[in-house]
Amino acid sequence: MNAVTELLAGWMPGQRWFGGKGREWADVTAEGFLLDQSDPVLSVHRVRVTYKDGATETYLVPLSWRESPVEELSSAFIGAVADPHGGENYAYDAMRDRDATVPWLTHLVAASTVGPMRFHPAGVAYIPEGLPGDILSTEQSNTSLVYGETAILKLFRRLEPGLNPDVEVHDALRQTENPHIAPLLGYVEIDNGPGEEASTVAMLQAFVPNASDGWRLATSSVRDLYAEGDLHADEVGGDFAGESERLGEATASVHRDLTRVLPTEPAERDWYRSLAEQMTSRLEAALAVVPDLAEHADGLRRLYAAVADTDEPVVRQRVHGDLHLGQVLRTASGWIVLDFEGEPARPLAARRELDTPLRDVAGMLRSFDYAARHMLVEQPGDPQRSYRAQEWAERNRQAFWAGYSAASDLQLSAGSALLRAFEADKAVYECVYEARNRPHWLMIPLSSLSRLTSLV
Repeated sequence: MNAVTELLAGWMPGQRWFGGKGREWADVTAEGFLLDQSDPVLSVHRVRVTYKDGATETYLVPLSWRESPVEELSSAFIGAVADPHGGENYAYDAMRDRDATVPWLTHLVAASTVGPMRFHPAGVAYIPEGLPGDILSTEQSNTSLVYGETAILKLFRRLEPGLNPDVEVHDALRQTENPHIAPLLGYVEIDNGPGEEASTVAMLQAFVPNASDGWRLATSSVRDLYAEGDLHADEVGGDFAGESERLGEATASVHRDLTRVLPTEPAERDWYRSLAEQMTSRLEAALAVVPDLAEHADGLRRLYAAVADTDEPVVRQRVHGDLHLGQVLRTASGWIVLDFEGEPARPLAARRELDTPLRDVAGMLRSFDYAARHMLVEQPGDPQRSYRAQEWAERNRQAFWAGYSAASDLQLSAGSALLRAFEADKAVYECVYEARNRPHWLMIPLSSLSRLTSLV
């Protein structure tokens, strides 16, 4: 293992975007090239981690190199590597080194090819060449840089062969001029060698300034309701139902335009059966992790069995795949839907498959439940708060559904067994997540399962 690979192997497990935490490594290799040779030097590395169970993952890590330590970059410092002349070169996380963020846009404007990396400007809007980027503190599986108030670059940390759905969907929607997305300005890909598709490295979008994220707006409304002990959800100044209805309309608009520019096909009987089997399989696996699920298991099995036999018509299409209140922004003119890459933990090929828009609708309905109930975690035994949380959630779920139904081309039924099954499947996933990460939050998805299975 060379010195750079050793540095990266020690640093990566502590990064939020690294998905292999807690897994035992068998091997790690890294290959890199210079993306920019000015000051600081910018290198890009593909780090391939092989785990003891035989699985592999490849991550993208840009590094900036300095000849001496930089005090203001101490939080981004990775380590020092000896140079051939007896000195040392100091490696930093290049996404946190503002001087090292400029070349990304320079190469996009020039449509450069640098080593195995190719830059593709969309050619439709101004790219702020020469500006440094500021990292967003909310990074999760990816890392994002904001360039002034003009553009935002998302770096996809985990690489897989194929076009990332976030780029694919935004590129397709560009021709529809849908007002509920942030336009694509360009993207970057890296070759994987003969016979294999290139991987998407990054995408550049128009930045949406002065916007509020849906989760913060919704939870502020919930706090306003809790503060008014004698008022109903529709009587509080911070009532969110109007926004929920408009969000439903915006979601339907995006789904409708996706059918115009990307493939669709009617679902066949095998799809329903396969869907029911997948949901049942996830339930059985979850029962081993969350024993509290047992009281809902029979109802969930009946609900999933109904999916296999349903006669609800479904036209499969491209969807968001991971829609919730944290994936939408409210601007002065309306709602913007973000991040069409789907669940990052799922294989890229699975995220590009055709699906039903009901998966996205169910994800947003679950998000309203979370927004309403997250403060109950602090006071789980308060019956008044519990009642008010239920009232807020139901009011906003119905408003979103009304907005979506009015603007959608789908024939929707409020009692859809298929929609309830998608909600339940999402809640089962949430139970596993909370049991492993936030056990005190487990009450949120469990309480929703009582509602979803009571109608079966």
